[in-house]
Amino acid sequence: MNGLPAQAWLNTLLVLLQDAQLALLRLWHALGLSGDAHGQPAWPWARRIAGETLLIDLGLARQLGFSLGTVVFALALLAMAVAWRRRRAVLLALAALALVLAPWPSPSLLFSAAAPTSFHSSPTRFSVDAIARGATVYARHCASCHGDDGRGEGPQAASLKRWPPTLVSPLLARRADGELFWHVVAGMRDPQGEVTMPAFARALDDADTWAVLDYMKALAAGSAAAANGSWPMPLPLPDTRVRCGDDASPRSLAQWRGGQRVRVVAFDGDLRSLPMLDPRFQTLLLTRDGTLPAGVPRFRANCVAASAQAWEVYARIAGVPADRLGGMELLADRDGWLRARGAPGRRDWSDADMVCRSGAPAEATREAPAADGLTALVLRMDGEPVRFVKGGFVH
Repeated sequence: MNGLPAQAWLNTLLVLLQDAQLALLRLWHALGLSGDAHGQPAWPWARRIAGETLLIDLGLARQLGFSLGTVVFALALLAMAVAWRRRRAVLLALAALALVLAPWPSPSLLFSAAAPTSFHSSPTRFSVDAIARGATVYARHCASCHGDDGRGEGPQAASLKRWPPTLVSPLLARRADGELFWHVVAGMRDPQGEVTMPAFARALDDADTWAVLDYMKALAAGSAAAANGSWPMPLPLPDTRVRCGDDASPRSLAQWRGGQRVRVVAFDGDLRSLPMLDPRFQTLLLTRDGTLPAGVPRFRANCVAASAQAWEVYARIAGVPADRLGGMELLADRDGWLRARGAPGRRDWSDADMVCRSGAPAEATREAPAADGLTALVLRMDGEPVRFVKGGFVH
């Protein structure tokens, strides 16, 4: 699922290109050559490197890689020419020849259209509060065309000249957040210039726009999970306030991303539905009111999502009605990606519970089969880390 091709060099190339463009953006902004757009430095050019094209056209990626290598070689010759005066003419000629003979890719293939917000990052941290806020915005402004389930079949869709695109799509999910933001605030047009989606810059502020994008991710995951049993894109563990033990001050769940597996359990009051604490996971309870019930023993669960909105948000992500979420479990890997979904009342896990897959089975998983389903899922999550390509770059 959204896995990066096996070539490690391509991963490295994409990261270098992303870092180079971000460094150029920061330099331009620091020099005062570009301004801000919606609270972040604006990309001042109409084009950007099309990382998404490089992913599907390995020939183009190789051309660019060889060309960049040639540039490094030419710069090395130039440095030698500065230091070695007797061979300066020869070294400069070799550098020029290398640049002329480099397999430069076609600019029309290498670059794609950019927006001022192309390199913007969402400030919401994909939080429960933002997703809940986005649900309200979506219902008011988006559902009439895109539909309650995000599949583009809302009540007004049939009256449009072009049907709205489905949000439950890997192609849409892989667009950079900043470019999706721009499509919402500036609207969209077809090649003939006709409006296919109106601009919402006047109807929504920046916070509403980022929030509705978060909700769209949750909606896409839930709709796909309900229909297909898997997600069209990787989804991070939603950030929320967490209260553990007797500590009265809530902390951010984001602190568990990047090093701690998390087991989210929707608790509906039945102690028999609670699993025992597992040292491989940090167990997090979801309750309808965001409080830890007094009767829950510490050896069953010690932390609760301290938000009354978390129940509805996780139900949307899991693809089930809120009144059927009780007893369901979701597993997140060490990097903070949600990976598996367990049905209520079940204690046995299997490969079918994986809602986010990242590629072929890992060697360790094939060579050392696990004794139980949950252990097999843990091994698979660890052996197949998510490499999510968004906007042409790995996240």
